[in-house]
Amino acid sequence: MREKNDWTREELMKDYVSQMTPVTVPVNISIHGQQTILDLSSVENILGSAEIITLEDCGCRARWHKCDAPLDVCLSLDDEAKDSMKRGAKRISLAHALVTLKRSHEAGLVHLAFTFKGKEKPEVICSCCSCCCHSLSALVRFGIPDHVVASEYIASNNDETCDNCGTCVQRCQFHARQLVNDKLAFNPNKCFGCGLCISTCPTKSITLVKRK
Repeated sequence: MREKNDWTREELMKDYVSQMTPVTVPVNISIHGQQTILDLSSVENILGSAEIITLEDCGCRARWHKCDAPLDVCLSLDDEAKDSMKRGAKRISLAHALVTLKRSHEAGLVHLAFTFKGKEKPEVICSCCSCCCHSLSALVRFGIPDHVVASEYIASNNDETCDNCGTCVQRCQFHARQLVNDKLAFNPNKCFGCGLCISTCPTKSITLVKRK
């Protein structure tokens, strides 16, 4: 039976887990040992190679309405973009797409690049929340970690400067961060390298480093 206002495990496995592979894309954060990513370089490479980019509402949040995060954040590329225009999606520029990603990052959404079965490169980049998204729901609610591929980076914490304010706990969609007895507890096994915790850390105590 379907849980009220949510995906079922059966639906996720049949229609999503078996049909697409999403990978987290860190956006607009600092990478340890590199320059600050002001040009959204990881995702700009994906978008820059596309002939067509379109923008439409996130289907998951439009369906479930479980949070007030921005709706107009779903980017489609090339063949998927052509299909999306038949649904009413609007064609946009690369600059517009990058502004969209920056806005959704500030809203606390995880950027996922989706590669569909039989395709070689991503054709959808959406900004996702764990309460509505099919892929994050598969990971967080049902423990299907192989469905979401982590970025090549992972968060690293400076315990000496961290003041245990809990801001990063609120930002983490993967539940990798908790406050235990007023101290930050970080589980690296749950970190998928999205970078959401970094941009709002008031003491600049979090960086992304290469995943070992």
